[in-house]
Amino acid sequence: MAKHGKKYRQSLEGFDESRALSVEEAVEESIKRSFVKFDESVDVAMCLGVDPKHSDQMIRGAVALPFGLGKTVRIAVFAKGEKQAEAREAGADYVGAEDLVEKIKGGWTEFDQTLATPDVMGLVGQVGRILGPRGAMPNAKTGTVTFDLANTIREMKAGRVEFRVDKAGVLHAPLGRVSFGSEKILANLRVLLEAVNRLKPSSAKGTYIKTMSLSTTMGAGFTVDPVLLKRFVS
Repeated sequence: MAKHGKKYRQSLEGFDESRALSVEEAVEESIKRSFVKFDESVDVAMCLGVDPKHSDQMIRGAVALPFGLGKTVRIAVFAKGEKQAEAREAGADYVGAEDLVEKIKGGWTEFDQTLATPDVMGLVGQVGRILGPRGAMPNAKTGTVTFDLANTIREMKAGRVEFRVDKAGVLHAPLGRVSFGSEKILANLRVLLEAVNRLKPSSAKGTYIKTMSLSTTMGAGFTVDPVLLKRFVS
């Protein structure tokens, strides 16, 4: 059993673990019981009723959250010709093609997300083994392989979130910062849930979003009651 520090334990004093929490209460408890000095991220974890071993049940996508994530996103764009100028004008931090690939091969990874036009994906594939483990490989399913660089870059800068279910069927995603307060976190969560629901595969049987919990970076997880979760997403 994991051992937690004194501040962690103190943060849960007075909390009734037997009480069924609504989504709103789980968000509120997560924020209220943050005990660190920095502005933590508020995150959601949901267990989906899918089997990721089947390609049609691999839930993956991206969505622009209305209140963003409260952090600066460094974007590297792989493009050529006029598209490089478009990317720079839209606010991309790093832009290139062969030169950017060589830089990454040399060990440079000072970026958070990447974007590429379809015509340079052959080049990007050369650094797939570096970008893949970082979750930064451009992918058409998440909209990061596109000729519409300007709009995509603006969405990323504003707080566009990519999400993907893991091998166990669990999906993790950030929702913003503790300083946002409950109202903004809930608004971001609603938009994320709408995006996840739109991707529900027809082959998935039974309950789609089975369980969900909210937590901060260092804090405890607060699980939402399944019945109250259904009311929130319906």
